[in-house]
Amino acid sequence: QVQLVESGGGLVQPGGSLRLSCAASGEIFDINVMAWCRQALGKQRELVAIISGGGTTAYADSVKGRFTISRDNAKNTVLLQMNSLKPEDTAAYYCHADIVGVRTTTSGKYWGQGTQVTVSS
Repeated sequence: QVQLVESGGGLVQPGGSLRLSCAASGEIFDINVMAWCRQALGKQRELVAIISGGGTTAYADSVKGRFTISRDNAKNTVLLQMNSLKPEDTAAYYCHADIVGVRTTTSGKYWGQGTQVTVSS
C-alpha cells in the first residue's frame, strides 16, 4: 500500500506565505512525477505545479513567480512554497504522485487527502 499525507495548510492574510508538504510512504521503489493540484469551491481541480524525478518543474501561469515546487527524493516528499498569496489562491490543495511500487500491484497514480488553504483578511 502507498499513502500520500499532506500538511501545512491554513489561514493566511493576502500577501502572506505558506509551505505545503506531502510525504509518500509504503511499498515504494521509485517516484516519477510529483505534483500539486488545487480545487476551489464550485470549480474543477487544476494543476498548480509539477516536478519530474530529475527536478524539472512547470507551473500554472496563475502562480508563476509566486510558488515554488521542490522534492526530496531521499524522503519521498514534495514541497510547495507559496508566497505573495492572493484570495484567489483559496482552495483545497492535493498532492499527486506517480509511484513505482515494490510490487507491480502497488504501482500507480496516488492522491493525498487534501489540505485547505484560505487566503483572507
